[in-house]
Amino acid sequence: MSFSVYVLLNPQGRIYIGQTSQLAVRLAQHNDPEYRGTLHTKRHPGPWKLAHHEPFQTRAEAMRRERELKSRRGRQWIRQHLEVGC
Repeated sequence: MSFSVYVLLNPQGRIYIGQTSQLAVRLAQHNDPEYRGTLHTKRHPGPWKLAHHEPFQTRAEAMRRERELKSRRGRQWIRQHLEVGC
């Protein structure tokens, strides 16, 4: 089983960073108004689009990268490499 770290972007330029073993399912959950397991993406309007993802062999590796991307330096990297406003 492989894991992915992903970056979602909404039309207002909000960023969401997460990790999962089922990227397509998780993206659908973020955009499903009936699904209640994604509070952040429910508070901020979508549609959420996949802006970036990175594959990893283990969940531990994915979680490590997710933490990096959620740091100040990681968010700067996202804005520089993905040309995200805000």
